[in-house]
Amino acid sequence: MALLDDVAALAKLAAASIDDIGAAAGKAGVKAIGVVVDDTAVTPRYVTGFTPDRELPIIWRIAKGSLKNKIVFILPAALLLSQFLPWALNPLLMVGGAYLCFEGAEKLYEAVSGHHDTEGEEVIKLTSAAHEEKMVSGAIRTDFILSAEIMAISLAEVAGEPFLSRTLILVVVALMITALVYGVVGLIVKTDDVGVRLAASGSRAAQAVGRGLVKGMPVVMSALSVIGTAAMLWVGGHIITDGLDKFGLSWPAHTLHDLAVAAGQAIPIAEGVVEWLVETLGSALVGVLLGGIIVAVMHLRPARAAAH
Repeated sequence: MALLDDVAALAKLAAASIDDIGAAAGKAGVKAIGVVVDDTAVTPRYVTGFTPDRELPIIWRIAKGSLKNKIVFILPAALLLSQFLPWALNPLLMVGGAYLCFEGAEKLYEAVSGHHDTEGEEVIKLTSAAHEEKMVSGAIRTDFILSAEIMAISLAEVAGEPFLSRTLILVVVALMITALVYGVVGLIVKTDDVGVRLAASGSRAAQAVGRGLVKGMPVVMSALSVIGTAAMLWVGGHIITDGLDKFGLSWPAHTLHDLAVAAGQAIPIAEGVVEWLVETLGSALVGVLLGGIIVAVMHLRPARAAAH
């Protein structure tokens, strides 16, 4: 009976620990939601042009690659850095934030100028397997950057936890976010197929719903592209201002916070929403400014090289 009592006590302790890890993983995952939105928005383009029977298998392959990125490559490196070189996390996170700003600003530049990078887009004859392999590899490479940001943001949120707890929390975050992102991507990609089947059914109501889904999906995909770009700029800008604050350059973060609070107090009926919106727009503006500088430098270098 004493042994059973000890087992019960250990079980309660384990359950409480699992509950704490789940709560911490949820909190850490929420902090990375901007990058999650971007990851979800970016991925569907990698299955464009494939036959419907290949869409879900391709998404499954990308999801497995994403999980491998997080668990096998990023997690051990992040844990080692947090354990032995914790000071390096903030600079690395800021480098990733600057990359997100660059990516977002590059998309804005392409949208405004009408210029699109055509490198690698020449019309070439590829076997289906070769083209699929190329697209999956490209998706997994892009995912690596976004996954690194997700894990770094999550790690920063739980940096004060013991090593084992940190490890378990990040594993839960990796599993949870990968399932969320690629589950949503799968639903997005297959929605138009569902619409086609409903449109071909015998029910008028189902046909109307099906036609609505088929017509609506291009709008949804366009909206996801815009949301993904906005998320890159917002998350990147926030990472930069937060990183500068940790280095002692506090005025950008404090200025945004003060503006957000003032705006919220001016509209008390929606104070929380207004504060979030102003701070998000401010972070996005930082992202546009920094990303614009990087884009300008990247585009000037080839021009100078060509001139010489």
